Amino acid sequence: MGARERGAATREKAPHPPVLLRAARLLDVDKGEIVEPGQVLVVGEHIAEIQPTRLPEGTIVRDLGDVTLLPGLMDMEVNLFLGGPDHRSPLIPVQEDPAVRTLRAAANARRTLSRGYTTVRNLGLFVQTGGVLLDVALKKAIDLGWVEGPRVVPAGHAIAPTGGHLDPTMFQAFAPGVLPLTVEEGIANGVAEVRKAVRHQIKYGARVIKVCASNGVMSHTGPAGAQQYSDEELCAIVDEAHRAGLKVAAHCMGDSAIRAALEAGIDCIEHGFLASDATLDLMIERGTFLVATTSLTEGMDTAHADPALRAKAADVFPRARESTARAIRRGVKVALGTDAPAIPHGKGVMELLALADRGMRPVDALRAATTVAAELIDADDRGRIAPGLLADVIAVPGDPLTDLSVTGKVCFVMKGGRVYRDDTAGS
Repeated sequence: MGARERGAATREKAPHPPVLLRAARLLDVDKGEIVEPGQVLVVGEHIAEIQPTRLPEGTIVRDLGDVTLLPGLMDMEVNLFLGGPDHRSPLIPVQEDPAVRTLRAAANARRTLSRGYTTVRNLGLFVQTGGVLLDVALKKAIDLGWVEGPRVVPAGHAIAPTGGHLDPTMFQAFAPGVLPLTVEEGIANGVAEVRKAVRHQIKYGARVIKVCASNGVMSHTGPAGAQQYSDEELCAIVDEAHRAGLKVAAHCMGDSAIRAALEAGIDCIEHGFLASDATLDLMIERGTFLVATTSLTEGMDTAHADPALRAKAADVFPRARESTARAIRRGVKVALGTDAPAIPHGKGVMELLALADRGMRPVDALRAATTVAAELIDADDRGRIAPGLLADVIAVPGDPLTDLSVTGKVCFVMKGGRVYRDDTAGS
């Protein structure tokens, strides 16, 4: 190792001095109150104290000015490997190799972090990779500091049946033989194959399992919401995941399909667009989470979709908005998820505003992106600004309890004690 490399290694290992974040306000998520002023002492990667009366020697003070400090936000459904820069061609699935996909994901990860989202669930690759879990690789690169991005909870490949919603050949109605996927890449039929598919994801680093339990809107799979895996297959998937200590998230829209997923023990329903009141009540009884992705029903660009898919969207999306409102009224545990790139990466403010439009109080929308999301991923080290937790702290102008739109104007981002963005007046 040369002198330059030794010096770089020494700098990386040297402890960072304590940092005091000083702002006009701070949001106490649990109490749902704004605290004035907002002062957070950060030591290393963690929050050491709130409103400290004494500072350790050598503390660096960052005066952020007239902003509100919030815990880092979390998006519980993204696909960083799709969308983002130069994603115009409908043939992207057969034009981009895994290396290009991963570089695309790195760009989307950087954008997502800069908008204040410090944790995401990447819910399921559906692309040829030779069995390599690209989102696990991205997580490793981010954790090692090679790439800037949020903390990633990777699902590996989504588990879907042949011709299911997340069989990628269905989105553009490809001919036979185009883009065939292996069991390791998630296309699995029958109990034996779904067990093998789940085991592969777990073996190579998935931290959540994504399954396609029903039809969707934007794929050529027939009516939206029809159950696609049998009850036996769903139970086998859940059994494999739960024995390994992992939760299962299910793309699921139709009422009967959601009930089948709940009976199988699935932990989180993605979308849930056509759920009945009785099914929503069953979700509450089982403690099942809902990631409603409700903003896509208004913000998703379907102008270039096949006419049959546009017709499905026109039928389902209004019903989906009403279903989300009923879920909120009844008290289902709703965690924020955008389904980016169904809406653009980094535009989580659209989902926060949509949840409020469906009846959530602003503080509850913020909890969906913080404390509820943390509960969903079993992370007790984030989601609040509190001593001992990870120093994932962002800042926005104004008061988000009276104007949620300010969450779309993030001006400061700290993740694990490291500053990734600072556009404040004091920077």
